[in-house]
Amino acid sequence: MKSILKIQATLIGLIFILASCQSKPQEEKPKPLVKHVILIGSDGFGAYAFKKAKVPNLRKLMEAGSYSLNARAVLPSSSAVNWASMIMGSGPELHGYTEWGSKTPELPSRIIGKGQIYPTIFSLIDEQMPEAKKGVSYTWGGIGYLFEKSMVDLDFNGKSDEETKDSALEFIVNEKPALTFIHFTHPDNEGHEIGHDTPEYYEAVEKIDDLIGEIVKTLDEHNLLNDTAIIFTSDHGGIGMGHGGKTLLEVEIPWIVYGKGLSAKGKLNSSIVTYDTAATIAHLLGFKAPDFWRGQPIMEVFNE
Repeated sequence: MKSILKIQATLIGLIFILASCQSKPQEEKPKPLVKHVILIGSDGFGAYAFKKAKVPNLRKLMEAGSYSLNARAVLPSSSAVNWASMIMGSGPELHGYTEWGSKTPELPSRIIGKGQIYPTIFSLIDEQMPEAKKGVSYTWGGIGYLFEKSMVDLDFNGKSDEETKDSALEFIVNEKPALTFIHFTHPDNEGHEIGHDTPEYYEAVEKIDDLIGEIVKTLDEHNLLNDTAIIFTSDHGGIGMGHGGKTLLEVEIPWIVYGKGLSAKGKLNSSIVTYDTAATIAHLLGFKAPDFWRGQPIMEVFNE
């Protein structure tokens, strides 16, 4: 009888061990690398602009951080579809925003979150760190349809990029938010009104660089740079007086990450798509990205 009980106990033990080996290991939540992330997006700022425009402030971030001038927009290379992809961690085939000025998804969103839209990085923060502050300051009104307004502490639609910058900085300095998304409307305006690859277009690019310089200076003055990661990118480039097509001039965008606590990798080799931005922000802040996002954190930024 005792031998039978021993055999049974042994079999139960083996079954338990086998079951443990076959169970899927739980994904560990990443450790937060910074306390604050500032995502700065400049509308229509094609990667090619770095060849002609004088952008000393952006180049300082590139030299002290990590960057790619070969990151890509999703298709079509237009505004709403790409701003949505950037903060929703997925492309239009999942979030459903497919046009330049999409206010609601033309294709039904695959997932609907608590904010009644495809979940953005803001809903992720709201779920995993409810007490954290977060905000959006934007010049183009179309941005206002692409995030969960009920989940942010700042929802400001500026009349100019200067006003947008000022509102964002006041919020950052006073509230110390986990995430602030700043949208600038230039140089897209000049691209449409005068043309891309024109002196006026590059002048607008250089004004954006000045705004970047003011943001970095203010962060430094308030001792926020040590705990902050800055991501600079765009929704698309342009050709002639338009965009939306499949040329590299329209599709290639800059993607720059800077933070004093992050590796200074310089030029990145990774293939980056705009929806990787949300996943990278999540990794920076120590959040687990949802399984339904298609974006991946650009780990090359973090690896020594």
